[in-house]
Amino acid sequence: MSIAETFSALRAQGKMAFMPFITAGDPDLEFTTDLIRELAARKVDLIEIGFPYSDPIADGPVIQASYNRSLGKKITVEKIFAALKTLKGIELPPLVGMVAYAIIFRVGTEKFLKSAKESGLSGLIIPDLPGDEADGVAHLCREVGLDLIELVAPTTTPERAEKIVKNASGFLYCISIAGITGERDKLPPELREQLTWLRTKTDIPLAVGFGISRPEHVRELKGLADGAIVGSAIVRLVGEIETGSKSRAEVLKSAGELAGQLLSAARA
Repeated sequence: MSIAETFSALRAQGKMAFMPFITAGDPDLEFTTDLIRELAARKVDLIEIGFPYSDPIADGPVIQASYNRSLGKKITVEKIFAALKTLKGIELPPLVGMVAYAIIFRVGTEKFLKSAKESGLSGLIIPDLPGDEADGVAHLCREVGLDLIELVAPTTTPERAEKIVKNASGFLYCISIAGITGERDKLPPELREQLTWLRTKTDIPLAVGFGISRPEHVRELKGLADGAIVGSAIVRLVGEIETGSKSRAEVLKSAGELAGQLLSAARA
């Protein structure tokens, strides 16, 4: 099922999508594929996979540390794609890559996009995609059958937001708060206004990320957004393998249970 089909089916049922974020290669790629299987078994709607980068854009300390652990294991783009290919034949939700444009540019845009599609990815989020490159990358994504998921932040001007939604496909990633990723106690009150305004400009599904870490956060988004993205909360659990405080099996179980709780909130 495509990203658009996933959101369409949930929207028809009056339900919200839940998308956990994980880092590729933390603590290793074998665990990453095990975690994808666990999340798929929990029936999450989509999975966002972060490609580790030494200079992450807007990522908080939890995800930065996760990227550093992965890079320390010499994880490369090629190894990530190879690991994802081992999951072919398994029933999975759409997989979405979060990747810096610097990585794509280094590999070669056409080559990267083709490899991404062949690995099983359904879409890409490119947080540092230059505005003057957006049209070209969007065109290439369409050619290979990938959704280009665009980001809109509280600091995005209305004029810029209207341009962004024209290239977006799959869903629109709505950043809930200015600043970096991470777990927060409350969602910002101005988020409602931002989502309401965006809804007047596009019918593309709106998924909210940054600061979403608890079931109550997910429930707050009901009626406002089409999806909730949770990153730091699950990545923090994975970090407990490195510290030795939990075994791989324990972390898989804990991550699966948290995903189940958040999914239940999205379905409520």
